[in-house]
Amino acid sequence: MKKFSLYLVIAVLTGFGLLTLFLSSSVIFDLFEIREKEGNYVLFVVWANFLSSFLYLIAVYGIMTSKTWTYKTLAVSILILTVAFIGLLFHIQSGGIYETKTLGAMVFRIVMTFAFALFAYFTINKNPKK
Repeated sequence: MKKFSLYLVIAVLTGFGLLTLFLSSSVIFDLFEIREKEGNYVLFVVWANFLSSFLYLIAVYGIMTSKTWTYKTLAVSILILTVAFIGLLFHIQSGGIYETKTLGAMVFRIVMTFAFALFAYFTINKNPKK
């Protein structure tokens, strides 16, 4: 069961990271007409997601190789996403345009990243490899 949960987290985090990288870079660099489909996106939120995508993929490596720094990488991602979320709230309060789905997506992303960080912290510390 331990190996299954490890492989499941690796697969989900890899998919999450790659999907985030694809979608955020497609909006930033206007690839595949995704920018138009996203509607009223908030660019600093997209950049936060873009940065987090790399941190997710680095964390996958950390989980696969049992590196003790893995949860710290995910904690940095949580910090970036939380700052972006607070910025989004200020953006909304000041009358900025946004998609309502962005609020839910940001909360979901922060919670998922927190769950991945907890998994990394509690599984890797049992048998750490610096």
